[in-house]
Amino acid sequence: MKTLFLLGAMTIGGFAMNAQEALVSENGIQHNQVNEILILAEDFEEISVAEVPQAVTDAISKNFPTANLDKAYTNEKKQYKLILSLEDGTQGTVYADEEGNWIDM
Repeated sequence: MKTLFLLGAMTIGGFAMNAQEALVSENGIQHNQVNEILILAEDFEEISVAEVPQAVTDAISKNFPTANLDKAYTNEKKQYKLILSLEDGTQGTVYADEEGNWIDM
């Protein structure tokens, strides 16, 4: 009986491992994609908050009226990585282009 239980557990475990591999390949998630995201994030260089274009600061004021702009970064494509903080102390990161349009990154 113990052998039957152990065999059943191993079979279920094997199916779970195969299902996980299939899920990864179905979604196209690969280790190389993570490396590309990290390289993209490293392209941003910190700038002064005063250097952020007016269109971007206007977009922050409109969409996040209670947020403070703590740090700003830019890249060669004139995209901005913005670190915002709320009154309760929580922080978040948003991305925008130089015209104040939000970007998903």
